[in-house]
Amino acid sequence: MASTQVNQPATLDELLARWESDGINNVLFELPDMHGTARSKIIPLNKVRGFAEKGLNMYGGALALDSSSFVVSGTRYNEEVNFADQVLKPDLSTAAVVPWMNKTARLICDSYWADGTPLHAAPRHVLRKAVAELAKLGYSAVVGLEYEFYLLDPATMKPIFDGLHIFNTMRATAAPVAERIVELMPHIGIDIITANCEYGPGQFEINYGPHEALQAGDLGFTFKNGVKFIARQLGYHATFMTKPFSDQSACGAHTHISLVAKDSGENAFLDTDDKNGLSREAYYFMQGMLKHAKAAMALMAPTPNCYHRFVPHSFAPSNISWGLEDRTAMIRAKNSRDHRTHLENRLPTALSNPYLAMAAAIVAGTLGLKDAQVPPAAVGGLAESYEGFEPLPATLDEALNALERDQEFRAILGDEFVQVFTAMKRSELARMKTHVSDWERHEYIEMY
Repeated sequence: MASTQVNQPATLDELLARWESDGINNVLFELPDMHGTARSKIIPLNKVRGFAEKGLNMYGGALALDSSSFVVSGTRYNEEVNFADQVLKPDLSTAAVVPWMNKTARLICDSYWADGTPLHAAPRHVLRKAVAELAKLGYSAVVGLEYEFYLLDPATMKPIFDGLHIFNTMRATAAPVAERIVELMPHIGIDIITANCEYGPGQFEINYGPHEALQAGDLGFTFKNGVKFIARQLGYHATFMTKPFSDQSACGAHTHISLVAKDSGENAFLDTDDKNGLSREAYYFMQGMLKHAKAAMALMAPTPNCYHRFVPHSFAPSNISWGLEDRTAMIRAKNSRDHRTHLENRLPTALSNPYLAMAAAIVAGTLGLKDAQVPPAAVGGLAESYEGFEPLPATLDEALNALERDQEFRAILGDEFVQVFTAMKRSELARMKTHVSDWERHEYIEMY
């Protein structure tokens, strides 16, 4: 699976001169938070140099706000540091003009405390740590993301269509959103491959090219936020919520991974002499993703809603399994017997943070390379039908517990990240558990 080439970043002087020549007025300094949401400040172009050189202050706890932007105690980034500011330092390699905004560019930032210490739980830092651990073994990861989302009427928050419509051309183009996404995304470096309506009413899937892991995270972050922005401009609401409707398809973010051997530049997962066309490294990496699936699931399915997705007969995994071109397996081996050979992890949900979902897959696979163990042989037939595979966690609580217990896995991610992430998620769960749902009222209010 070959990656798209990346241009060398411009110097700050070159960047500012180009943006001034292009008529850019404002620059977004963007921070990807724990949910993959963009937290940002808008900076006039004539103020960018100072903030790029010295850093831009932002409330440090913004990184770990929960899904309703509530301040969460116990995350290490709030009362523990007297609610101090973090300092955003832009990564110039992420510089881009934003095609869906007016005369605006962006810089994705990394976060540090005033003394230069990183906020180690920041998703970009976590992914970098995973990539560095893999690099010690002589490999880099190439990752492609495959997102599904729903288009809704913003007044009703219901799908823009009724009925099922997978690959239907009229449905795919009746709303102008997909065509506009395909038109604009290449201008910010996202190489669109395919776009189509998916199975659910108003559900779409858009695929783009693979990249080296950190850039893939940046582009996943850019894509998701861009889709929501474009949809809103056109009068729609786009949601990557995993299961917005109980009787319709869930939204996934299938994550396609291959390794490049740094000494040869070749795809390390390909072995044409193997009966399945897979190398020992591919089997080891796969076994790592299987072994650490329960812990990884907390990052790949990070809300209670996500767990409605993992049921049989839904093209989503329901157990810890692998298979050859099997859409019901957790790991689908795409054994094309050429440079495109790779592994597809089908656990990540569409609302997962791309940096964290990728970090989880890479950390698990790296541990597999270190263990050098192969998975059980693939079963004949569908993986979801085989009773010998261990079930996935059924709830976010279970996955968070698994994350905390998996010492090897959390050692690479870092204890600071695990503490921040689990405190934030348990705060969300506590709020959910006190909420009386519509289902409960409908079920009990009349009878009792």
